[in-house]
Amino acid sequence: MLPPLLSPQPLGIFPLPAGYLLLPPVDGVESVQAALLEGRLPNAFPPALRFYELALAGDTQAALAALDHDDSPESRYNRFVLEGDPAQYTTLAQTLTGDLRQLLDVAAYTMGMVERPPERGETAYERLAFVLMAQAAYALEQNDVKTASALLEKGITAAQTTSPLLAAQLRGTLAETLHSHRGADPIVIQNYREALRLMEKSDLTLTQAEIWLNLGIAYQEMANGRRGALLEASACYQQALKVFTAADHPDLYALAHNNLALAYLAMPLTEASDQLRSAIAIQSLREALRIYTPETNPEQWASAQLNLANALQYLPSTHPEDNLIQAVELYEEILATRVREDDPLGYARLLANQGNALSHLGIFTHAQTKLEEARALFLSNGEPDTAQSVDELLAGMRDK
Repeated sequence: MLPPLLSPQPLGIFPLPAGYLLLPPVDGVESVQAALLEGRLPNAFPPALRFYELALAGDTQAALAALDHDDSPESRYNRFVLEGDPAQYTTLAQTLTGDLRQLLDVAAYTMGMVERPPERGETAYERLAFVLMAQAAYALEQNDVKTASALLEKGITAAQTTSPLLAAQLRGTLAETLHSHRGADPIVIQNYREALRLMEKSDLTLTQAEIWLNLGIAYQEMANGRRGALLEASACYQQALKVFTAADHPDLYALAHNNLALAYLAMPLTEASDQLRSAIAIQSLREALRIYTPETNPEQWASAQLNLANALQYLPSTHPEDNLIQAVELYEEILATRVREDDPLGYARLLANQGNALSHLGIFTHAQTKLEEARALFLSNGEPDTAQSVDELLAGMRDK
C-alpha cells in the first residue's frame, strides 16, 4: 500500500510539464506548495524540489537529472511525466495504485499513450478535478459538448476548495468550450469573468491575457453595433496587450491588435473621443501587419490590409490626401495577390474601393478604369445593385 499523496497538489495550474508534476512530502515543501497553489513562483525551492523549479523554467532534461537519486513513487511518476516513455508507463501501471495510478493514466492519455482517460475511482478534490478535466477532453474529442461541459462543472466543484486556481482554469476551459460550440452569450461572458476573478492575484499573466482576449472576442460577437459591448471588447483587448508582445506572442499580439481595431472601427463617430479611437484603430492595424504577411498569414494579412486601406480612405483626417495615397497602394498590394477568377466579387470590391480613392485624389483616368472593371464584374456575377452604385461614382466623376 503506497502512502497517501501530499495534498493539495498544484495540478493543472502551470503549463506542461510542470502542471502535471507532483510535489513529494519533503522538508520545506509547505511554503512552495502554498505559493504554487496561488499561481506564484516561490522565492526559493528546497534542494529536493529543484526538479520542479527546473521544469517550471522549461529545462526538462535538467529536471530529469535532478530526480536521478530519488526512487519514491512520486519521483517515478514525475520522471514519466518529464520523459514520456511508453515503457515506463507499462511498468508504473503495474506498481502504482490509488491517486497515483489515476494521475498516471491522465498523463498517459494526455501524451496519447492510451485511448481513454481513467474513471474517477476513489480520488477527490483537485486530483478528481484533474481526472474530470481529462474526461472532458475525451468527451470533446467525441463531439459530446454536453457531457464535456457537465464534467468541467463537476471538476470546478471538486477543485474549488483545495485549488481555486485549478477551478479557475477549468472555468476558463468551460467558457471556451461553450463559446466555440454555441457562440457568445451571457453565460460564456460570466464564465470568462469568473475565471479572471479567481486568477486575479496570481502570476498566471499569460493565461489571464488569453482569457481577456477570448472575453473580448465574445463581447465583440455579441455587440451587433452596440457601443457598450464594443467598448467592453476593446477594454479586454487592451488588457491582453499588456501581456502579449510581438516578440514573444506574435500571433496573439496580432489578433488582439486586429480585433481592437475592428471594435473601434465598428463604433459610430459620434463623440470627440471617437477621433482618437480611429487613430488607435489605424495604429493597431499597422501593428497587426508587422506580424501578418502574405507569405505567413495570407488571409489575416489581406483582411488587416483591407481594413487599414478602408480606414485610411473613409475616416476623417487632417491629411486626407496622404491617407488616400496610402489606401491606393494598400489596395494595389492586395490585388497583386489575388486571382480575379477565384473570387470575382471580392476582386470587384477591391477595385471599387481603389477606384473611389483614386477619384478623391483627382486621378480620374485610372479611377475610371478600375471602376469600369469593377462594374463589369458585379454585373456578370449577379450584383446589379452594387454595379448601380459604381455607375453613380462614375457619373459623379464625369460631372467634375
